[in-house]
Amino acid sequence: MLQVPTLTVVEQTSGAVVGDQIRFASTSLARLIGLLGAANPRPGEGLLLAPSSGVHTWGMSFPIDVVTMDRRWRVRRVWEELPPWRILCPWPTTRIILELPAGRTEELRLRAGDQLAFTLHS
Repeated sequence: MLQVPTLTVVEQTSGAVVGDQIRFASTSLARLIGLLGAANPRPGEGLLLAPSSGVHTWGMSFPIDVVTMDRRWRVRRVWEELPPWRILCPWPTTRIILELPAGRTEELRLRAGDQLAFTLHS
């Protein structure tokens, strides 16, 4: 698997940790590969795609939650349990996408308008 940096993502209002082992796919190759060939993400794991305006679940064997954000990390929309073999082209204002284990966004009650922040692991 491609080595990429990891970060912690937090919802700023509640302080809830969205994930503390979020892989940051900042290169074209890392974004293209995404979660392909990966195991179903565990709680705390996920993939951040930036810049990105769409995702696909082609070749995946598990559903994921998808959070789209603008360039200021404000949540624009949440898709829960996006099944395998789908293509998602969200909104023109989408710049960042966060892929999480299915059910995580409902557990955290993430909604449009929530503000996320991140800390890059050293």
